[in-house]
Amino acid sequence: MELFYIVLFIVAFLYASVGHGGASGYLALMALYGVAPQEMKPTALVLNLFVSVISFLQYYSGGHFKARIFIPIALASIPCAFLGGMLNVDVVVYKRMLGVLLLFPVFRFFFFKNVEDSELKKPDLTISLAAGAVIGLLSGMIGIGGGIILSPVLILLKWTNQKQTAAISAAFIFVNSVAGLGGMLTQGVTFTAGMWSYIAVAFAGGLLGAYIGAKKFNHEILKYVLATVLLVAAYKLLFTGG
Repeated sequence: MELFYIVLFIVAFLYASVGHGGASGYLALMALYGVAPQEMKPTALVLNLFVSVISFLQYYSGGHFKARIFIPIALASIPCAFLGGMLNVDVVVYKRMLGVLLLFPVFRFFFFKNVEDSELKKPDLTISLAAGAVIGLLSGMIGIGGGIILSPVLILLKWTNQKQTAAISAAFIFVNSVAGLGGMLTQGVTFTAGMWSYIAVAFAGGLLGAYIGAKKFNHEILKYVLATVLLVAAYKLLFTGG
């Protein structure tokens, strides 16, 4: 179990350093340890709340948050995340969906590079609303904040650079986690027995990761290690029944 907490700290650290709450990483870790999906989802969202708000404050204080990009995406995502949280997904389907979504941060950590300010483009409102709605629904259903999906979208569309992406993703994750958790609470939820100790470890990792990530720090090797762990978890969920 000591290894679990070490990996949990690293997951929170690395996700917070790029503006994520880390739910996909927590879900992957809990899946590897055989935690039941009905406990994984709400626990991951609670951890998300603590880590994403830390990350957001660090990037916001650095002047990287772009409200005009965030607002339309969030307005579309919040009600959809609440709706998604109300849905009960079959265990097998849930594991397959989570396995696919875990591939997003894998590709992000392995292949995505920063967008230069000179390459940035003006956001499209229709795409913003559509992306927010789809990501919000998936977030609520799976128990993630949606940052692992939104970040690649923002970078691929060249709407934000890396630090702006981190700031927007952190805020997006927080509001979606609140909405998704709210939807789950209407159906009744069960948290893992060790949730408070998880929160303490994730909070410490997130605090350090957000501080360092908002500054200058090269953690490429650690990102590759995390991406490999997520890839193993995705394989387990997709091909071995989780």
